Amino acid sequence: MADNTTQANFPLYEARALVRDLMTPDPRIYWLDFLFHIVLGWTAFAVALHTSWLSIWQILSYCVAVFAFYRAAIFIHELAHLERGTFKLFRLVWNLTCGIPFMIPSFTYDGVHYDHHKPGIYGTGKDGEYLPFATQHPSGLVGYVLLSLILPLLLVVRFLLLTPISYLIPPLRKIVWERASSLTINPAYIRQADAVRNDHDWRLQEWAAFLFAAIVISSVMLGKLPWQVLLLWYAVAVAIFIMNSLRTLAAHAYRHEGDHSLTLVEQYLDSVNIPGNFLTALWAPVGLRYHATHHLFMSLPYHNLGKAHRRLVQELGGNDLIMQTRRNGLGHALKQIWQESAAAAANKNNTQS
Repeated sequence: MADNTTQANFPLYEARALVRDLMTPDPRIYWLDFLFHIVLGWTAFAVALHTSWLSIWQILSYCVAVFAFYRAAIFIHELAHLERGTFKLFRLVWNLTCGIPFMIPSFTYDGVHYDHHKPGIYGTGKDGEYLPFATQHPSGLVGYVLLSLILPLLLVVRFLLLTPISYLIPPLRKIVWERASSLTINPAYIRQADAVRNDHDWRLQEWAAFLFAAIVISSVMLGKLPWQVLLLWYAVAVAIFIMNSLRTLAAHAYRHEGDHSLTLVEQYLDSVNIPGNFLTALWAPVGLRYHATHHLFMSLPYHNLGKAHRRLVQELGGNDLIMQTRRNGLGHALKQIWQESAAAAANKNNTQS
């Protein structure tokens, strides 16, 4: 928690002035980046599918598919932040080529993630993307990552089975919307009826995901597609979710227990920057290695986050608060949250004994 002195010492006005010219997204960058990686992902997927199993070429193409699809999928984060009514064609193409095939249509993040940035919601029980991991037992960290092993199956069940059934049973429809329609980490999160910013066509996305899953699985059952396509899809999806779960654990300090709302400065200080190098961009793509900077300026397009971070460090790096969010790498960030979690668990045991 940042006290009043900390708030006063944080150069927020100066920081805003430094990045004011970087707030406009460049559609050309979005399109080129996304299209390159989604085409690369599906090409590598096809190569892996038609190459000898467990051969070096299949393993290499599988790895390429994982990282390419991962970067393409993370554009869902940008879609959650783009100004209302913009990038409509990009949103449609993203859903058709990435979101729906991987059972993560953009409505599952739309509105939900935007609320995560609100000072009155961030870090509280209403925040679907926050849990105080650093104050809980380390088993919570392990359990969160292991959930990735079955998450693709849960998503298929949600869209293939719960979509049609819930429309036949109205009370179930409300439960599905509130409890099974959001990409979150907080199991207690309840999605509000108005938690939508751009994806007012979410029902079309929902049925499109159902149709995609139904067509693919039916085609496999009828022998039109090899069963290996499901195995490869699952292996790619699991790898993506595991990588994203580790990135998520490195995105915040997760020290806040939700007893009060946090200011924008406190959000920044509870978030993490890992500038790293080009390898960092593999596991924290589309600007997410600058997560603290993103929380300071949530409307800043991903392609300008690195430039914004460097400006802040160059001009304001003498202020300790600016550098407080920095970690040296993924291992450093995960080690720190693990140690804090273990210390909290030990302290709790000592208190109870």
